Amino acid sequence: MKKFVLTVMILSITSLAFSQQVVSKYMDKYESDETFTKVSVSSKMFSLFSEMEGSEEDEKLFYDITSKLKGMKVIASEKVSSPKEMYDGAVSDVEKAGFEELMTVKDAEENVKISIREKGGIIEELILVAGGKEKFAMVSIYGEIDLKQISKLASLMRVNQLKYLENIDKAID
Repeated sequence: MKKFVLTVMILSITSLAFSQQVVSKYMDKYESDETFTKVSVSSKMFSLFSEMEGSEEDEKLFYDITSKLKGMKVIASEKVSSPKEMYDGAVSDVEKAGFEELMTVKDAEENVKISIREKGGIIEELILVAGGKEKFAMVSIYGEIDLKQISKLASLMRVNQLKYLENIDKAID
């Protein structure tokens, strides 16, 4: 029984470490490529947001939402030579890391897949992968995630790659 518990603990830790490495892998791979924009927001930055006092309703909402987040990573490019290949590879990496598909959007311009990893009914990480004609983007948001709040965060932050999350609350109702 001790071996079983130890094995489960090791697999859980390995799965958590691998899942957080999905976006980091792409950030590391394209670190010196100037066609990619790479953004990493740390837990410290989110904690600073939550400690600030806002006077406007949007500011208060932003601080409430970010108080439970631990971080966010974004990698995006408008000039990818093989966006379909990158998109398919990233989606495969996300699936291998044990994420569950939440939503897929496909149209003539772009493919978008949003996946989550949850534990005990709480979403711990959300990964968005998008690929278009020459575009590619990956976004990872991690911490304690409320999907209804994430759609509000997406509209408040005005980060282009988060636009796909703006209506996610309507998709889950």
